[in-house]
Amino acid sequence: MRYKLLNCLLILLVALSITIPTFAFPPSNDELYNGIDVSQWQGKIDFKQVSKAGIDIVYIRASEGSNYIDPYFKENYEEAKKNGLKVGFYHYLTARTTSEAVEEAEFFVSNIKGTNPDCKIAMDFEVFGDLSIDEINKISEKFLDTVQRLSGKECVIYSDAFNASNTFNESLAKKYAIWVADYFVEEPANNGKWSSWVGFQYTDIGRVDGINGSVDRDYFTNGILLNNTSKIPTDTVSNKNQKFKYITVKRDETLSKIAEEYNTSYEYLAKINNITNPNLIFVGERLKIPTFNNEIHDSSHLLYTVKSGNTLSQIARRFKVSVEKIVEINDIKNPNLIYVGEVLRIPTINR
Repeated sequence: MRYKLLNCLLILLVALSITIPTFAFPPSNDELYNGIDVSQWQGKIDFKQVSKAGIDIVYIRASEGSNYIDPYFKENYEEAKKNGLKVGFYHYLTARTTSEAVEEAEFFVSNIKGTNPDCKIAMDFEVFGDLSIDEINKISEKFLDTVQRLSGKECVIYSDAFNASNTFNESLAKKYAIWVADYFVEEPANNGKWSSWVGFQYTDIGRVDGINGSVDRDYFTNGILLNNTSKIPTDTVSNKNQKFKYITVKRDETLSKIAEEYNTSYEYLAKINNITNPNLIFVGERLKIPTFNNEIHDSSHLLYTVKSGNTLSQIARRFKVSVEKIVEINDIKNPNLIYVGEVLRIPTINR
């Protein structure tokens, strides 16, 4: 009886090995690039050593949410480029509504404009709170579509294998490639939506010369590379309605504290003062500061100062005027990019 039972088990195992499908999830092609992805947690990086260590591609965190810029973003970008590495950017998404997704996309693109990325722009959306699957996908699609439209660059979804399989839907998979994270395996688990991957993050405890401590390690295919590597368009903020004064930075002041004191945003102060790292200002430095009244009327228009959370559509609705009219009168190059502290002319006649 025991031998018969063993024989039956062997036959069953053989049958299962024949009928269960394989779960291979291959790269989009066989040519692989060695990569890393970095943020402020890696501190100062010696990209000359990173390049010598055989790294080809580096993804750099540019921003998070709607108001946080990675303090090493600009330095990492410039040093990586200087040492011949191909560069991509990612944004850590925290939006809980589609309108917040648009706001974060605008913020992200405003920070990477003027750069020359080599790789697709990445969305890192991995903490969902109590969002439903449908909400997650709508937020993701709105963010990715907005980033792609504003930057003129293709996008890619970064996701762990579980969420690639169980959270992101087939509609997103048809529009955007996948950069998948799956640790301690030779190949990522197949999710059934993407036929192949363009990025595979295989560990978060990698070691690379030039970086102190651990770093994420990746393989990338040429599917991660952009077809169009031209500079991301730069949209200038119209300042023709804005008046300014100058202040001198005092001890213990930060750009955020100064922005709060003068009812503006640190992003706007960084922009008008050509500050590349908003976390680094110096005692004795002179800064240009916007001065304004919130709403000043004359016979043809009033001046409105953009506040946190404002969009051009909201402002237009408030003053019962068209977005197109505000764009025209203020010579706005990109209606999706306005800044806290910016002053807009709002027509009051012939609306």
